[in-house]
Amino acid sequence: MITPENILYVLIAYLMGSIPTSVWIGQYFYNIDVREFGSGNSGATNTFRVLGYKAGIPVLIIDVLKGWTSVKLADFISGFPAGSEQLVNLELVFAVAALMGHVFPVYVGFRGGKGVATLLGIVLALNTTAALISLGVFIVVFVATKYVSLSSIIVSFAFPNVVIFAMDSRVPSMVIFSMFITVIVLVRHQKNIERLLSKRESKITFRKKTQSVEQSE
Repeated sequence: MITPENILYVLIAYLMGSIPTSVWIGQYFYNIDVREFGSGNSGATNTFRVLGYKAGIPVLIIDVLKGWTSVKLADFISGFPAGSEQLVNLELVFAVAALMGHVFPVYVGFRGGKGVATLLGIVLALNTTAALISLGVFIVVFVATKYVSLSSIIVSFAFPNVVIFAMDSRVPSMVIFSMFITVIVLVRHQKNIERLLSKRESKITFRKKTQSVEQSE
């Protein structure tokens, strides 16, 4: 049920998701806007690429927490039974709000990241088993290829199958959400797909790279 209180909490979830972790860390500690280098977005991957692991790790953790917290916010404010369809629906509304915040952050001109780390936090909060399976798929592909983008794309296709078959979900909104993840990951990775097809996609490294980072990465 949509209530004024729930609308307020949806806004809070969006504002939490909007926290531009990489932009603020980059500007405060390195005097750099990570969006001006590398892939041009403010995700954890680009932070690793531009600033290295010392900045990338906290950005990754906070971005994951943004997604996790948005889902748990629904658990905290509602009186719905755990696992009920009503609770899952509310969790997904808050999750989408946080994800849109990460992709279109109000604090920094609506130029955000691709949402993969925040999605990981969301899935961790929704179903730990599904998250661990998806993370396992990501790690296997990443270790084999060193492409974060390709790993994310493959996981986005795997996740609906995890929800439908591994989780055996009977909540329609959860199945729809899993397919929504595939769509949004594909949309947000269009340029990466083009670079992968033309063999111009850059592989992730963990050393510090700032002014030397190529704009074409």
